[in-house]
Amino acid sequence: MAKVLKVADRRRCIGCLSCRQACARLRGEYSIANSAIEVKTSGGYTGEFVINICRGCEEPACMEACKFGALTKRTGGGVVFHKDKCTKCGACGVACAVNAIRFDEEGYPIICTHCGYCTKYCPHRCITTKEVL
Repeated sequence: MAKVLKVADRRRCIGCLSCRQACARLRGEYSIANSAIEVKTSGGYTGEFVINICRGCEEPACMEACKFGALTKRTGGGVVFHKDKCTKCGACGVACAVNAIRFDEEGYPIICTHCGYCTKYCPHRCITTKEVL
């Protein structure tokens, strides 16, 4: 059964960035800038943290915006990225309603695969995977 990454309870997030580091490591990178997850404060030192991840849309706007077939629909929601078809135009990032698509140094999109690897490193279980049909 397919799984989608979900924010379980952002109020428990302490901003440790363990999830971002895990994601970057899985991608073969060591900078959190290359993570498919973004964690930031909603307002200075006293604000709550916001966890921004791909929502696994049923009808992905990012896929519709890509005119080159670099994004295809993923079972259970979200998309699969095909680097060989990507022209680095950035249309997918513009189309994403929640700004969950970031770009690497070369201009390729960094898109969550909903693998759940990051959930193993979140000490407060702020993010989880949910089985979907």
